[in-house]
Amino acid sequence: MTYCVAIKLNAGLVFLSDSRTNAGLDQISSFRKMMVYEQAGDRFMVLLSAGNLSISQSVREILQVEQIQEHGDSTPITLWNATSMFDVARVLGAAVRRVYERDGAALQRAGVDFNVSLLLGGQIKGEGMRLFQVYSAGNFIEATAETPYFQVGESKYGKPVLDRVITPHTPLSEAAKCALVSMDSTLKSNLSVGLPLDLVVYEEGRLATDKIVCIDEHNPYFRMLHDSWGEKLRQVFDSIEDPAWNGGVTEVPIRVEPLRSRPIKKITTPRDKLV
Repeated sequence: MTYCVAIKLNAGLVFLSDSRTNAGLDQISSFRKMMVYEQAGDRFMVLLSAGNLSISQSVREILQVEQIQEHGDSTPITLWNATSMFDVARVLGAAVRRVYERDGAALQRAGVDFNVSLLLGGQIKGEGMRLFQVYSAGNFIEATAETPYFQVGESKYGKPVLDRVITPHTPLSEAAKCALVSMDSTLKSNLSVGLPLDLVVYEEGRLATDKIVCIDEHNPYFRMLHDSWGEKLRQVFDSIEDPAWNGGVTEVPIRVEPLRSRPIKKITTPRDKLV
């Protein structure tokens, strides 16, 4: 399993991925899930992958040379000459479908699902930043102001903090911190996600970045964030009043008559009706 998150903000893009793969209790390894494509001054793109490792590796390899052609005499569109991120997403989708055409039937005969999920984000000179989620069929959706982030892999543990914090106006550094908290929550709750992490932060309009870091268990910032987040959560939890079942002085009683529903009915004899 894995966990990847990509965030699109007014100020830029944030990408974060773990590096653990799990094919059973005795087959846990580390493989990077992030690829960075950069032609400084022309284009900057990041690809994150989750799902079957052999499929995602094949897609990444084919993406290097994959091309789509609109007409018989038109110049083929590739990762390196596309004039829009939409066209890059189309090339990526074509690469996914090519791998399926090559390996799909054999995988099906072996009882293996064709399972790959991809996040693609970046900026090409002449247009704004864009972020896409690409599915196993090669189709894709694009991030919007209402949905400024995508997740693939083991996403449920890290989603609540993203929903509470991330908006298009969130500063880049704050979004990077939020992504790391999201990852830390996932690491805490799921052993199939693990260090080291890859983090990339891209500033809008630069068409390049030097904010790339690999985070392991010795990283001082991540260790501080992990400890602080746990401590602060415990402090907030302890600050909330316990439910007062036996009365007493409280401004927030728990035993009150609900406005619409009735308390659950006990079943006390075999003759009681369930409904």
